[in-house]
Amino acid sequence: MSQENVEVVQAAYVDLSGPEDPRWDRVHEDVEVYDHDIMDAGEYRGHAGFVSWTEDWSSAWAEFATEPEEFLDVGDRVVMTFSMKATGLTSGVAIERQDAMVFEVRDGKIMRMDYYNSRAQALTSVGLEA
Repeated sequence: MSQENVEVVQAAYVDLSGPEDPRWDRVHEDVEVYDHDIMDAGEYRGHAGFVSWTEDWSSAWAEFATEPEEFLDVGDRVVMTFSMKATGLTSGVAIERQDAMVFEVRDGKIMRMDYYNSRAQALTSVGLEA
């Protein structure tokens, strides 16, 4: 089952990060999104909440690009690390860093997503050492 969860997350990344409207096939309608990188992040629930989170997150950047690096099977969760290159909207400062997300998958759909600004934080959140 856990390799299937990795495949769900890999496919969902493609479905949700493309230039066209997101495909929700692999994301539960009641998905919960928690952003541990935004200090005053609100509560994001459901497909509309996911869209709001992406809008809130991306509003800080003039431009950004992400590239998946690693998908770790952790039972019913998947840790995805990715490289990010971005330019601050107001500061103009360019950054390059490695961020990570933890996805909880049930019945072939993403139920929860936690965003961290480091691989170490994500691994710690699932009980693994960085």
